[in-house]
Amino acid sequence: MQKLWEGRFSEASSALLEEFNASINFDKKLYKDDIEGSIAHSSMLANCGILSKDEADKIKNGLNQILNEIESGNFEFKISDEDIHMAIEKRLAEIIGKDTAGRLHTARSRNDQVATDFRHFCMRENLAIAELLRTFVKALVEIAEKNIQTLMPGFTHLQHAQPISLAEHLLAYAFMFKRDFERFISSYERNNFSPLGSAALAGTPHMIDRFETAKSLNFNAPIPNSMDGVSDRDFALEILFNISVVFTHTSRLCEELILWNSQEFGFITISDAFSTGSSIMPQKKNPDVAELIRGKTGRVYGNLISLLTTMKGLALAYNKDMQEDKECVFDSVKEVHTSVVILREMLKTAKFNEKNMLKACKKGHLTATDLADYLVREKNIPFRKAHFIVGKCVATAESFGLDLSEMSLENLQKIDGEIDDNALKCLNLFNSKNSRKSYGGTADESVRVQLEILKKWLEK
Repeated sequence: MQKLWEGRFSEASSALLEEFNASINFDKKLYKDDIEGSIAHSSMLANCGILSKDEADKIKNGLNQILNEIESGNFEFKISDEDIHMAIEKRLAEIIGKDTAGRLHTARSRNDQVATDFRHFCMRENLAIAELLRTFVKALVEIAEKNIQTLMPGFTHLQHAQPISLAEHLLAYAFMFKRDFERFISSYERNNFSPLGSAALAGTPHMIDRFETAKSLNFNAPIPNSMDGVSDRDFALEILFNISVVFTHTSRLCEELILWNSQEFGFITISDAFSTGSSIMPQKKNPDVAELIRGKTGRVYGNLISLLTTMKGLALAYNKDMQEDKECVFDSVKEVHTSVVILREMLKTAKFNEKNMLKACKKGHLTATDLADYLVREKNIPFRKAHFIVGKCVATAESFGLDLSEMSLENLQKIDGEIDDNALKCLNLFNSKNSRKSYGGTADESVRVQLEILKKWLEK
């Protein structure tokens, strides 16, 4: 079949070149964006007097027919068509005739056509992923609200540090994913501008209205510089970066869920619906969902690095290298949708084992800092001296095979006579948690403030 660009060529393309050069196997995903862009372009050409209304109507009707053919599975995608843009234009020529179909590409190049389609896709996905993250934050908030009183050890260096609530822990992730949401919205606002009408790189002598097509396609405005319009892929890099940060956060959460699901921790039981078994060990119940998400993080990072590397040395304006921009984006977009949904559903059906969490709080002397703060606050002892005294108390507790929170007043007073009954209150795990009333702390009232912040945001 004749190529749309082969007028200056005297020899047919090699079959090897056709396959190597083609992108239709993956960029067919942009069919809807391409058709919407072409309808907007033809309508604008008619309004500017470059096409007749009859020609524009025929083009629109033909493109809508192609849309129906694709969505009903009756459209044949061919390697020889090279990309989705040429495939649609060839089919349009078959439906309405070459002459009329051939007028569609007036004042347009594949360079700005591709850039418009791909940017349109990315902008739509920015909003879709943002909404997905909103639902994930909502799920975390709902779980946290039920676990304000659920005590668990907080960790630093993966060592028991201080008692916190499960709510406090989960809300840390909720605020991470809220920031992720904001990154996608910010990226949308910064990049929602139309390349259409930039043509190959230098604009067009045809008196077109780029503002009309921008508005028709829900872009804020046209990109001011035509060379930037066809060569910019910041919008693709940003969505890849934003997805990578999402996976940084999901991977951290999944790592903790994997640990919490182990017999050593026993903090969580993942439902059978989101677990797998072993082919050889009948007793096994594996956290494969969390492990897969953790693994996919490397894949998503690779997609970002791939496009960064592709773009780093490209002279203006368009280069064929930029065809490599789509597969990595399509892949990361797919993975973030599937991963966030399944992680959300896994968490909603999981059981948190409160007794095991509380038991774990009685290991590691979690209230040691509380005792030191008590000595500073109530006994006016310098913190460094208080730190030393509590260190001796910890050592003594360990010699007795006890946690510091289990020490008697008598034994504590043997270490330092200034310790009184109030010290025992400080050593109580629940009192420790509820004493941390500073903004953002783990006390009940502070956690409720956090919940209120997130609830108000979710209502917007």
